[in-house]
Amino acid sequence: MISVDLLVAPRWLVPIEPAGAVLESHALIVDGGRIVAVLPIAEARAQYQARETLALPDHAVLPGLVNVHTHAAMSLLRGIADDLPLMDWLQNHMWPAEAAHVAPDFCEDGARLAFAEMIRGGVTCINDMYFFPDASARIAIEAGVRASVGLIAIDFPSAWASSADEYIHKGLELHDALKHEPLVRTIFAPHAPYTVSDAPLLKIRQYANELGIGIHMHVHETAGEVAMAVEATGKRPWQRLRELELLGPDFIAVHMTQLTDEEIAQAAAHGVHVAHCPESNLKLASGFAPIGKLRAAGVNVALGTDGAASNNDLDLFGEMRCAALLAKAVAGDARTLPAADALHAATLGGARALGLDDEIGSLVAGKSADFIAVDLSAANTQPVYNVLSQLVYAAGREQVSDAYVAGRALLRERRLTTLDEHAAIARAGEWRRKIKP
Repeated sequence: MISVDLLVAPRWLVPIEPAGAVLESHALIVDGGRIVAVLPIAEARAQYQARETLALPDHAVLPGLVNVHTHAAMSLLRGIADDLPLMDWLQNHMWPAEAAHVAPDFCEDGARLAFAEMIRGGVTCINDMYFFPDASARIAIEAGVRASVGLIAIDFPSAWASSADEYIHKGLELHDALKHEPLVRTIFAPHAPYTVSDAPLLKIRQYANELGIGIHMHVHETAGEVAMAVEATGKRPWQRLRELELLGPDFIAVHMTQLTDEEIAQAAAHGVHVAHCPESNLKLASGFAPIGKLRAAGVNVALGTDGAASNNDLDLFGEMRCAALLAKAVAGDARTLPAADALHAATLGGARALGLDDEIGSLVAGKSADFIAVDLSAANTQPVYNVLSQLVYAAGREQVSDAYVAGRALLRERRLTTLDEHAAIARAGEWRRKIKP
């Protein structure tokens, strides 16, 4: 018999590949942080001797969820300004609060709170965009979570950098500092077309090509943003980004609620990925991303929560459900974004957007052992006729019992193993008293 680290034996195994598959009485074999095999449980027990067995008789095991767009440290600004349109929310509430409080300790404490929430909710890979990305990276390493850390760039000064050139320079330094970290990568994160001018965007494209890392940017978030750009330049932001040659298969366009059919076709032709954040879009009344049209054109769609200041949670199970329901209503077709496709967007779609689909996003031999277990024994997920439907339309994040990254348990029987949740909550309370005494 072959000795391995871990044998995972759930009631149902949802590998994501092949599409729509649900395997019963199958085991996941893990060794050295990687998936060795997926095979029937009887064969697994006959071939492998595991040092540990994780028996999950009421659970579905699936790949860890990928949150392809968030602002982790903004968890400390959760609920500070609600029920406002985007520009009012940003200019009159978020930016002043950030100017007053954002610093390394704010970003570390906010990221720690956010990562605790996300791990509890089954998120094992996080694509972050915020100031002091070095702080997010430190907490990601502490938590053991897989992360893509955004090298933020904007034209105006902040506590992190004083100019666009300094943002880029500090980002390059952080990229070099993290290049040997196994679980933490970098991605350029110019904030939006209305906050980053042409010269920095051209530099970012050049460096992205040279370093082989992606670009992650808010694009066409609201009708007002598009109208403002047309009035100022005569061009829609998408057209400007195309002319700057920013678009490509390494580009993640976040939100994308304001699209023409021509722009959808261009997104497909360029291989652009779309980070869909349905709950934030709804709460800020930003608009509806045309997910049915995007997917029909061949565009890869991934899911993000956005930040807790605009959502107000970091619940990717909620985003899956909302994305599926909203896509049907927008398209006028109940067949749009079925449960299997919503799960794909939250797992392999996100991995593909981040260039990590060879490593994570599905439970396939050879990939990293990033997986979660969801307990379906609760009243709200019984009886189980269709596991995929239960996961998307009925299950809640509180039913995630276990979460692993590279074969390491970050959540075990609903207990965080790498983060001190009570300390993170206490620090959040201190920040609340400081921000709104």
